Parts: sequence; C-alpha cells; structure tokens
Amino acid sequence: MDKSKRIKKDAKLLKSFIVAYCRVKHGSDGKSLCHDCRALLEYALKRDEKCPLDPKPKCKDCKIHCYKPEMRDKIKDVMKFSGIYYIKRGRIDYLFHYFF
Repeated sequence: MDKSKRIKKDAKLLKSFIVAYCRVKHGSDGKSLCHDCRALLEYALKRDEKCPLDPKPKCKDCKIHCYKPEMRDKIKDVMKFSGIYYIKRGRIDYLFHYFF
C-alpha cells in the first residue's frame, strides 16, 4: 500500500475512534470534537505523516516512540476505549484491523 493511501486509511480510523471517545467521554455531538480531542487528533495525524519507518509498523509494536509520553497515554486510552466500544457494537472490521 502506498504511503498516501495508508495515511488516509489511518486518518479515517483515528478520527472515528477519537469521535466515539469524545462523544461518550466528553459529551460532544459527534460532529465536532472538544478542544483536547481535536488537539490529540491533530497531533496523531502529524505523527503518522512524519513516521520515518517504511513500512510503518503499528505504533504499539514500534521500537521508536515519536509520541510525547502524555500524548501516548491519551491515544492508548482512546484506542482501548474505542476498540471495545466498536467491537461491542458489531464492528468486527476494527478487530480485523487490530490483528492485521
């Protein structure tokens, strides 16, 4: 998969996970994000675009961590919460994405 397709796919997944997290945890309407979640999304997208590794590994498997520790903790919380959230709602495609 070429880099621009991977970035678009990752951006779509990140945005959906952060929107679900923000809607449930922060009471957003699902169309707009709170300030913290918007900042996290922008930060994560920048990190994804600037990844020096090719092919890019999953961040959880990466040997070099480009996230600041506090942002890494936030994105872990979002991914854990949203992954479970979507799987409970029948989104098996996210489970497939997690393992492959």
